[in-house]
Amino acid sequence: MALCTHNHADRLGRTLVDLGRLRHPGCDWELLVIDNGSTDGTSCLLTEKGWRRSNLPVRVVREDALGLSNARNRALREASGEYIVFIDDDETPDVDWLRVYWETIETHRPDAFGGRIDVMFEGERPAWLQDDLLGFLGKLDHGEARWLTDQSTPIFGGNFGFRRATFERVGTFDRALGRKGARNSGGEDTELYRRLIAAGCKVRWVPEALIFHRIQSQKLARGYFLDLHYRQGRIEGARSRGSGSRLPPKYLVPQLFRAIRNALGRRARFGSDYSLRLEMNVAYFCGYMLGWTFDAA
Repeated sequence: MALCTHNHADRLGRTLVDLGRLRHPGCDWELLVIDNGSTDGTSCLLTEKGWRRSNLPVRVVREDALGLSNARNRALREASGEYIVFIDDDETPDVDWLRVYWETIETHRPDAFGGRIDVMFEGERPAWLQDDLLGFLGKLDHGEARWLTDQSTPIFGGNFGFRRATFERVGTFDRALGRKGARNSGGEDTELYRRLIAAGCKVRWVPEALIFHRIQSQKLARGYFLDLHYRQGRIEGARSRGSGSRLPPKYLVPQLFRAIRNALGRRARFGSDYSLRLEMNVAYFCGYMLGWTFDAA
C-alpha cells in the first residue's frame, strides 16, 4: 500500500492512526509512505513512533520532485509486491478495506481495481454544495461489483490499486497532471484509467472496499470548485491545441457565451445556491481558451 503526502502533517496524522486500525488482509504487506518534498512537520511526524502499530510494517521514502504523479511513480519504483494499492493522506479506510481488496485479487486477478469513496465533512456543509458537486470532492459509487469497460466509469486516485506489471503495458502516471504543491489540479487518475480501458486491461469495481474522504473546511468554498475547473480547462486547452495555431477555434466563443448565459439564468431563477455547477462550466471555458492561447502543450 502506498500513501503519497505533501505538507499535510495536520491531516496525515489521523490517516496514519486510522491505517493502524486495519484488519490484517491475510497476506504479506507494507505501508510505503512517499514524502513528496514536504517542508512542514510531515518529515518529523513520520519519524515518530506513536502512530505505528506492530501489525503495520512501514517504509518511508522521500521524493523531492514535486507533484502527486511524481510521488506515485516513485511508489511504483519502490514497491516490492505484485500489487500496489494507493490511498490519500486525508482519508479514513473501512477496517476491512485491505481484506476486501486481497479477496478480490485472489478471486479475480485484476490488472487494476477501485473502490467506493464517500465524503466525511469536517465542517458544516454549505447550502450551495448540492449533491451533484460531491463527485468533485472525490465521492464515487458505481454500484454493484463488476468489471469496468467504459471510460465514463473511472476509478479515483484516493482508492485504487494495480498489478505492478500493468504499468509496463500502459505506462506510468502523467507527470504533467495531478496536484503539484498547492496547485489545485488533478486528472492524472482518470487519464490513466482511460489508458487502461483502451489497452483492454481487466479493471474490477469493488464497492465493498470503502474509503471515507475527509473534507477540510478550505475546500468548502465556491472558489475551490471554480479554480479546479479553471485549471483543468487550461491544461486541456493547451493539450488540444498541440502544435497548432494559438488562435482559439471560433466555436469556443459561442460555447463560452452559452455557458455564461446558462449560469446567469440559473442564478437569477433559483439563487446562488443552485448555480455553482454552471458557473464551473464558465470557469472551465475561460481556462480552456487561455490555455489554448498562452500555455505550452
